[in-house]
Parts: sequence; C-alpha cells; structure tokens
Amino acid sequence: MITRGLLDQLLKSGQDLLQNKAGGQSSTKGQLGSLLSGAGGGALAAGAMGLLMGNKKVRKLGGKALTYGGLAALGVLAYKAYGNWQANQGTAPQREPQTIDRLAAPEVEAHSQAILQALVAAAKADGHVDERERELIEGEFARLSDDASLRDWLHTQLNKPLDPVEVARAARTPEMAAEMYLASVMMVDDEHFMERAYLDELARQLKLEPAFKSELEAQARQAA
Repeated sequence: MITRGLLDQLLKSGQDLLQNKAGGQSSTKGQLGSLLSGAGGGALAAGAMGLLMGNKKVRKLGGKALTYGGLAALGVLAYKAYGNWQANQGTAPQREPQTIDRLAAPEVEAHSQAILQALVAAAKADGHVDERERELIEGEFARLSDDASLRDWLHTQLNKPLDPVEVARAARTPEMAAEMYLASVMMVDDEHFMERAYLDELARQLKLEPAFKSELEAQARQAA
C-alpha cells in the first residue's frame, strides 16, 4: 500500500480549501462541488480532505507550513516540538529525532501509513461520518489512487468503531507517535467536547509526555 504520495497531496490540498474559504465559501460538503469536479490531483485531494473534514474549521489545515510543505512540513513541526520540549526540560537530547522529513523512502512510507490512519480516525472523532459520507470519501480516494489494497484499507478504517487504542498501535516509534498526534490536532476542532476527549485519550495511548503533548499542540496553533 503506497500512501506517501497520496497523503502528501491530502495535506497540501489545505491550500485549496483555504483559498476556497478566502473566497467567502464554507468548507461544508455541499459546497465542495467545484473541488470535487475539478481537474488535477490537487483539486481531487482537496475534495477528499474536505469530505474527511466535514464541517470542521478550515483553519485546521490552513497554515502555510502544511499547505505548501505537506509531509515534510509535518515532520519539521514535529522536529521543532521535540527541540523546544527538550530545551524546556533542560536536558540534552539523547539522539536526533528521526521525523518524517529526515527519513529514507521506506521509512517515510511506514510513517505515512500511520499518519493517514490517524487522520481518518480523527475525522470520525465528532461522529459526523455516516454511511453516505463514507461512500463519498471512498469514491474520492478511488479517484486519487488505483491501489486496491489502499481502497480496502480505507474501507476498513472508515467502517470500524473509533478506537484510540488501536490507532496508537500504529506508532512504532516516538516520532511516529508525535506526527500522528500533530496531524490529529490539525484535523479536529479541539473546542468540540468529543474531539477534545478523543485527542486526550489518543495522547495517553501514544504515551506522550504532557509537556511534549502541549508543545505539539503549540506547533499546530502556530502553523494555523
């Protein structure tokens, strides 16, 4: 399952969503027609991300860092969070964090799969993804990729109950955990009770130190 290119498109598609908002339009599903029918991978990715976001605030993916940098920018933000956290702890880092922007292709793919799983789960955190919306999301992903294994995986992820314990199992390294949480923070509306509760439980299952969790959230706010 090759997710690196697809995930990069999804993250960068926030640029289209931000421009859509700037033009005075909402990010709701009913008003994404121009993006869903648009030409080019960027427009398709914006449509898929818009469906995942539902009625969530565009500002969550509106930061220039992510919309122009995609996966690399996500890694940079996670790396900065590590640096600030370690500096505040007053301890020298034991090793340089191997975030997604600093990895070879095989490792990038593994991180990408974990991040995409976190994004899909976060999209379900407010309970907005019903059967019809799942079908629309799967249709958009099918237009983005002809990988049957990816489509099967997405179908499974969208239809299973939301379980932060299972999501956290995808984090095989601390850096993956940081990136998954950072992506989740950027997807959800943390002022929504259900979504805030999901984020807190995900952080606990990812075994993020409270101070590091706060630093990741600070990086997400600065990017937006």
